[in-house]
Amino acid sequence: MSSTSTHTEIANAEEQLATLKLRSTEASKDGKEVYKYEHLRPVFIQNTYPPLTPFEHVDPGFRALKHANPRAFLDSATSVVELTPNLGTEVHGIDLASLDSNARDELALEVARRGLIVFRDQQNFIDSPPSAYLEWGRHFGRLHIHPCSGHPEGYPEVHLVYKDANATFNFEYSDSITSTVWHSDVSYELQPPGLTTLFLLSQPTTGGDTLFTSQVSALKKLSPQFVAFLRTLKAVHSGVEQAEHSRAGKRGGIVRREPVENVHPVVRKHPVTGEEALYVNKQFTRRIVGLKREESENILKFLYDHIDKSGDIQARVKWTPNSVVLWDNRVTAHSAIVDYGESKERRHGARITPQAERPIPALEGLDLSL
Repeated sequence: MSSTSTHTEIANAEEQLATLKLRSTEASKDGKEVYKYEHLRPVFIQNTYPPLTPFEHVDPGFRALKHANPRAFLDSATSVVELTPNLGTEVHGIDLASLDSNARDELALEVARRGLIVFRDQQNFIDSPPSAYLEWGRHFGRLHIHPCSGHPEGYPEVHLVYKDANATFNFEYSDSITSTVWHSDVSYELQPPGLTTLFLLSQPTTGGDTLFTSQVSALKKLSPQFVAFLRTLKAVHSGVEQAEHSRAGKRGGIVRREPVENVHPVVRKHPVTGEEALYVNKQFTRRIVGLKREESENILKFLYDHIDKSGDIQARVKWTPNSVVLWDNRVTAHSAIVDYGESKERRHGARITPQAERPIPALEGLDLSL
């Protein structure tokens, strides 16, 4: 590597760090630093919400299938790089805030196909008012209101992650040797999320990455005979433990909607791409219906270990200032990496979480009753 290239990389790194510091704080009139995203700090209001009701979800990706070029929204990108062969794409030069309806449809299809897309340089999107976040999310489905997490005041549809030197409002296991907890967001709902958007408003200088794994690739790694068996299975996903975590006074200490349990297929099919994906996760999947306890526990443990250890189907997103990450919760799982605690730095993120269809069994006709 030439000395010129090295100096350029160092300069770029220093510029990113300076940007990170500037965008998180502003100087007030008395010289004290004021947090730029103070209005997006989490609040915990003990509202009570009724149970969610079923709705008909029409995936916007279906509309993109009819476009002459379903990837036309990427035409103006300055860089499109695949993070791994089967999961993840990084994009530069696209302003998400300016995408029209057709481009958003195409985005939904591309996220379904790639599982994960990282958009850099999205300050316009991030600095939009919270009402714009809601308008963005509603294009992709009915917005989910989390039963336990904090949200910006007046915007319960925006799920916040928050940790600083004094507090954490995240779901974390303090008695575990690892912070890695693979999951698909709120999979206990009858209609869990599809396309999901996350961005960080403030982040540590280093650390706090997010891991993703392809549940499509995870399924393909297994033998055809075993996959055929898994397609006959259904499992209970539960929000009870998450609610009890909050009721114990952690994460803000509120439960706005009573926890639910729902039955989903162990192998689901994406409604637009038709791809089949493993649909179990350690955080919310509790048992396989119809099997003896030991049978269920051993199969789930094997699948969790498979997800944990398959580094060859994973992608790691390193957060840089002004990044927006989108993934399809139907075909991926993810985990935050809490490795920055000693730095005492703040990590503050916002998630927009539209719900999708009730998971479609890969095995046609599979009975999803308990």
